Amino acid sequence: MLIDTHCHLDFKDFNDDLGAVLKRSVASGVKFIINVGSSLEGTARSVKIARENAFIYASIGIHPHEADKVSEGDFRIFEGFLKKPKVVAIGEIGLDYYRNISSMENQKRLFARLLEIAKGAKLPLVIHNRDSHEDMIDILKNIMGNSLSGVMHCFSGDEKFLKTCLDMGFFISFTCNITYKNAGKLREIVKLVPMDRLLLETDAPYLAPQDFRGARNEPMHVKYAAEEVAKIKGIDFNEVAAVTAENAIRLFNLPKC
Repeated sequence: MLIDTHCHLDFKDFNDDLGAVLKRSVASGVKFIINVGSSLEGTARSVKIARENAFIYASIGIHPHEADKVSEGDFRIFEGFLKKPKVVAIGEIGLDYYRNISSMENQKRLFARLLEIAKGAKLPLVIHNRDSHEDMIDILKNIMGNSLSGVMHCFSGDEKFLKTCLDMGFFISFTCNITYKNAGKLREIVKLVPMDRLLLETDAPYLAPQDFRGARNEPMHVKYAAEEVAKIKGIDFNEVAAVTAENAIRLFNLPKC
Protein backbone atom coordinates (compact mmCIF):
# COMPACT_ATOMS: atom_id res chain seq x y z
CA MET A 1 0.00 0.00 0.00
CA LEU A 2 1.30 3.43 -1.00
CA ILE A 3 0.06 6.93 -0.21
CA ASP A 4 0.93 9.95 -2.32
CA THR A 5 0.85 12.67 0.32
CA HIS A 6 1.28 15.62 -2.03
CA CYS A 7 0.17 16.16 -5.62
CA HIS A 8 -1.71 18.72 -7.69
CA LEU A 9 -4.37 16.93 -9.69
CA ASP A 10 -6.25 20.23 -9.82
CA PHE A 11 -3.64 21.65 -12.21
CA LYS A 12 -4.50 22.03 -15.88
CA ASP A 13 -1.90 19.37 -16.68
CA PHE A 14 -4.54 16.78 -15.73
CA ASN A 15 -7.59 18.37 -17.37
CA ASP A 16 -7.72 15.96 -20.30
CA ASP A 17 -7.15 12.59 -18.62
CA LEU A 18 -7.68 12.80 -14.88
CA GLY A 19 -9.84 9.67 -14.86
CA ALA A 20 -7.14 7.62 -16.54
CA VAL A 21 -4.50 9.01 -14.18
CA LEU A 22 -6.58 7.95 -11.18
CA LYS A 23 -7.14 4.46 -12.58
CA ARG A 24 -3.41 4.02 -13.10
CA SER A 25 -2.79 5.19 -9.55
CA VAL A 26 -5.14 2.62 -8.06
CA ALA A 27 -3.75 -0.13 -10.29
CA SER A 28 -0.21 0.66 -9.12
CA GLY A 29 -1.10 0.24 -5.44
CA VAL A 30 -1.84 3.83 -4.38
CA LYS A 31 -4.40 3.59 -1.58
CA PHE A 32 -4.88 7.30 -0.82
CA ILE A 33 -3.91 10.63 -2.38
CA ILE A 34 -3.68 14.00 -0.66
CA ASN A 35 -4.40 16.65 -3.27
CA VAL A 36 -2.82 19.92 -2.20
CA GLY A 37 -4.28 23.33 -2.97
CA SER A 38 -1.85 26.15 -3.75
CA SER A 39 -4.28 29.00 -4.50
CA LEU A 40 -7.91 29.79 -3.71
CA GLU A 41 -8.97 28.47 -7.11
CA GLY A 42 -6.79 25.39 -6.78
CA THR A 43 -8.07 24.75 -3.27
CA ALA A 44 -11.65 24.86 -4.51
CA ARG A 45 -10.79 22.33 -7.23
CA SER A 46 -8.91 20.19 -4.71
CA VAL A 47 -11.97 20.03 -2.46
CA LYS A 48 -14.12 19.12 -5.47
CA ILE A 49 -11.79 16.33 -6.57
CA ALA A 50 -11.77 14.92 -3.03
CA ARG A 51 -15.55 15.04 -2.86
CA GLU A 52 -15.84 13.11 -6.14
CA ASN A 53 -13.24 10.41 -5.39
CA ALA A 54 -13.40 8.26 -2.27
CA PHE A 55 -9.64 7.69 -2.02
CA ILE A 56 -8.63 11.35 -2.41
CA TYR A 57 -8.43 13.91 0.41
CA ALA A 58 -7.82 17.64 0.23
CA SER A 59 -5.31 20.02 1.75
CA ILE A 60 -6.21 23.71 1.50
CA GLY A 61 -3.52 26.28 0.92
CA ILE A 62 -2.24 29.47 -0.65
CA HIS A 63 1.29 29.19 -2.02
CA PRO A 64 3.82 31.95 -1.24
CA HIS A 65 3.94 32.77 -4.96
CA GLU A 66 0.40 34.16 -4.50
CA ALA A 67 1.37 36.52 -1.67
CA ASP A 68 1.41 39.76 -3.68
CA LYS A 69 -2.17 39.16 -4.87
CA VAL A 70 -3.96 38.09 -1.67
CA SER A 71 -6.68 40.38 -0.29
CA GLU A 72 -8.44 40.49 3.07
CA GLY A 73 -11.52 38.96 1.49
CA ASP A 74 -9.46 35.99 0.34
CA PHE A 75 -8.81 35.00 3.95
CA ARG A 76 -12.54 34.87 4.64
CA ILE A 77 -12.99 32.64 1.60
CA PHE A 78 -10.08 30.48 2.73
CA GLU A 79 -11.55 29.98 6.21
CA GLY A 80 -14.76 28.78 4.56
CA PHE A 81 -12.90 25.81 3.10
CA LEU A 82 -12.21 24.54 6.62
CA LYS A 83 -15.84 23.46 6.81
CA LYS A 84 -15.68 21.35 3.65
CA PRO A 85 -15.67 17.54 3.93
CA LYS A 86 -12.43 15.57 3.55
CA VAL A 87 -10.16 18.53 4.29
CA VAL A 88 -7.28 16.98 6.24
CA ALA A 89 -4.53 19.63 6.26
CA ILE A 90 -3.61 23.26 5.65
CA GLY A 91 -1.05 23.79 2.90
CA GLU A 92 0.80 24.18 0.95
CA ILE A 93 1.84 27.34 2.70
CA GLY A 94 5.25 28.75 3.46
CA LEU A 95 8.08 30.80 1.99
CA ASP A 96 9.96 30.67 -1.31
CA TYR A 97 13.09 32.83 -1.49
CA TYR A 98 14.44 30.86 -4.45
CA ARG A 99 12.12 32.32 -7.08
CA ASN A 100 10.77 35.34 -5.15
CA ILE A 101 7.71 35.64 -7.38
CA SER A 102 6.13 37.59 -4.50
CA SER A 103 8.03 39.92 -2.19
CA MET A 104 9.59 38.44 0.93
CA GLU A 105 7.59 40.73 3.20
CA ASN A 106 4.29 39.78 1.60
CA GLN A 107 5.24 36.12 1.78
CA LYS A 108 5.95 36.41 5.49
CA ARG A 109 2.67 38.24 6.12
CA LEU A 110 0.69 35.62 4.18
CA PHE A 111 2.45 32.75 5.94
CA ALA A 112 1.85 34.24 9.38
CA ARG A 113 -1.81 34.91 8.65
CA LEU A 114 -2.42 31.37 7.40
CA LEU A 115 -0.64 29.92 10.42
CA GLU A 116 -2.97 31.88 12.69
CA ILE A 117 -5.91 30.32 10.87
CA ALA A 118 -4.29 26.88 11.11
CA LYS A 119 -3.72 27.30 14.83
CA GLY A 120 -7.43 27.61 15.40
CA ALA A 121 -8.31 24.80 13.00
CA LYS A 122 -5.91 22.29 14.63
CA LEU A 123 -5.09 20.63 11.32
CA PRO A 124 -1.60 19.48 10.28
CA LEU A 125 0.50 21.81 8.14
CA VAL A 126 1.95 21.15 4.70
CA ILE A 127 4.94 23.47 4.46
CA HIS A 128 6.69 24.78 1.35
CA ASN A 129 10.23 25.98 2.04
CA ARG A 130 12.88 27.07 -0.43
CA ASP A 131 15.97 28.93 0.76
CA SER A 132 14.06 30.45 3.69
CA HIS A 133 15.15 28.28 6.61
CA GLU A 134 15.76 30.98 9.23
CA ASP A 135 12.63 33.05 8.56
CA MET A 136 10.59 29.88 8.21
CA ILE A 137 11.55 28.57 11.64
CA ASP A 138 11.25 31.98 13.31
CA ILE A 139 7.69 32.49 12.07
CA LEU A 140 6.64 28.94 12.89
CA LYS A 141 7.99 29.12 16.44
CA ASN A 142 6.54 32.58 17.04
CA ILE A 143 3.03 31.53 16.07
CA MET A 144 2.84 27.77 16.59
CA GLY A 145 5.40 27.21 19.34
CA ASN A 146 8.13 24.59 19.43
CA SER A 147 5.94 21.55 18.87
CA LEU A 148 3.52 21.15 16.00
CA SER A 149 1.88 18.74 13.57
CA GLY A 150 2.85 18.85 9.92
CA VAL A 151 5.20 17.93 7.12
CA MET A 152 8.09 19.64 5.40
CA HIS A 153 7.12 18.86 1.84
CA CYS A 154 9.73 18.04 -0.82
CA PHE A 155 12.53 18.45 1.71
CA SER A 156 15.58 20.27 0.38
CA GLY A 157 17.41 21.50 3.47
CA ASP A 158 20.69 20.47 5.04
CA GLU A 159 21.38 18.28 8.08
CA LYS A 160 21.06 21.20 10.52
CA PHE A 161 17.67 22.23 9.15
CA LEU A 162 16.55 18.60 9.21
CA LYS A 163 17.37 18.31 12.90
CA THR A 164 15.44 21.52 13.65
CA CYS A 165 12.40 20.22 11.77
CA LEU A 166 12.49 16.84 13.48
CA ASP A 167 12.88 18.46 16.90
CA MET A 168 9.78 20.56 16.20
CA GLY A 169 7.77 17.44 15.40
CA PHE A 170 7.65 17.64 11.61
CA PHE A 171 7.37 14.69 9.30
CA ILE A 172 9.79 14.86 6.37
CA SER A 173 8.57 14.15 2.85
CA PHE A 174 10.57 13.22 -0.23
CA THR A 175 9.60 13.21 -3.88
CA CYS A 176 10.86 11.28 -6.87
CA ASN A 177 13.75 13.75 -7.18
CA ILE A 178 15.67 11.45 -4.82
CA THR A 179 16.07 9.20 -7.88
CA TYR A 180 18.01 11.85 -9.84
CA LYS A 181 21.62 11.15 -10.70
CA ASN A 182 22.77 14.42 -9.13
CA ALA A 183 20.75 13.95 -5.90
CA GLY A 184 23.56 12.40 -3.85
CA LYS A 185 23.36 14.99 -1.04
CA LEU A 186 19.59 14.59 -0.81
CA ARG A 187 19.93 10.82 -0.56
CA GLU A 188 22.31 11.35 2.36
CA ILE A 189 19.56 13.35 4.08
CA VAL A 190 17.11 10.49 3.47
CA LYS A 191 19.43 8.21 5.44
CA LEU A 192 19.11 10.48 8.47
CA VAL A 193 15.32 10.60 8.64
CA PRO A 194 13.80 8.05 11.06
CA MET A 195 11.36 5.77 9.27
CA ASP A 196 8.55 6.73 11.62
CA ARG A 197 8.84 10.37 10.45
CA LEU A 198 9.16 9.80 6.71
CA LEU A 199 6.50 10.41 4.04
CA LEU A 200 6.40 9.92 0.28
CA GLU A 201 4.97 12.21 -2.37
CA THR A 202 5.13 12.93 -6.09
CA ASP A 203 4.40 16.68 -6.21
CA ALA A 204 2.84 15.77 -9.55
CA PRO A 205 2.86 17.12 -12.21
CA TYR A 206 6.39 18.12 -11.16
CA LEU A 207 9.54 16.10 -10.42
CA ALA A 208 8.97 12.94 -12.44
CA PRO A 209 11.38 10.08 -11.59
CA GLN A 210 14.76 9.80 -13.30
CA ASP A 211 13.48 7.39 -15.96
CA PHE A 212 10.67 9.82 -16.88
CA ARG A 213 12.43 13.18 -16.54
CA GLY A 214 10.87 15.81 -18.75
CA ALA A 215 7.48 14.09 -18.70
CA ARG A 216 4.48 14.85 -16.51
CA ASN A 217 4.63 13.19 -13.12
CA GLU A 218 1.58 11.44 -11.66
CA PRO A 219 0.65 9.65 -8.43
CA MET A 220 1.41 6.13 -9.65
CA HIS A 221 5.09 7.13 -9.73
CA VAL A 222 5.24 7.38 -5.94
CA LYS A 223 6.44 3.78 -6.05
CA TYR A 224 9.75 5.01 -7.49
CA ALA A 225 10.29 7.18 -4.44
CA ALA A 226 9.51 4.17 -2.24
CA GLU A 227 11.95 2.00 -4.18
CA GLU A 228 14.69 4.61 -3.80
CA VAL A 229 14.11 4.93 -0.06
CA ALA A 230 14.30 1.14 0.25
CA LYS A 231 17.61 1.16 -1.60
CA ILE A 232 19.03 4.04 0.43
CA LYS A 233 18.06 2.53 3.78
CA GLY A 234 18.76 -1.08 2.82
CA ILE A 235 15.30 -2.33 3.70
CA ASP A 236 12.48 -4.05 1.84
CA PHE A 237 10.19 -2.06 -0.45
CA ASN A 238 7.11 -3.46 1.28
CA GLU A 239 8.38 -2.20 4.62
CA VAL A 240 8.87 1.29 3.19
CA ALA A 241 5.37 1.24 1.70
CA ALA A 242 3.76 0.00 4.92
CA VAL A 243 5.58 2.34 7.31
CA THR A 244 5.18 5.49 5.20
CA ALA A 245 1.51 4.70 4.68
CA GLU A 246 1.05 4.26 8.44
CA ASN A 247 2.80 7.60 8.99
CA ALA A 248 0.49 9.35 6.52
CA ILE A 249 -2.60 7.80 8.08
CA ARG A 250 -1.46 9.01 11.50
CA LEU A 251 -0.57 12.56 10.42
CA PHE A 252 -3.61 13.23 8.24
CA ASN A 253 -6.09 11.14 10.25
CA LEU A 254 -6.96 8.99 7.24
CA PRO A 255 -9.07 5.83 7.50
CA LYS A 256 -7.10 2.85 8.73
CA CYS A 257 -6.72 0.01 6.27
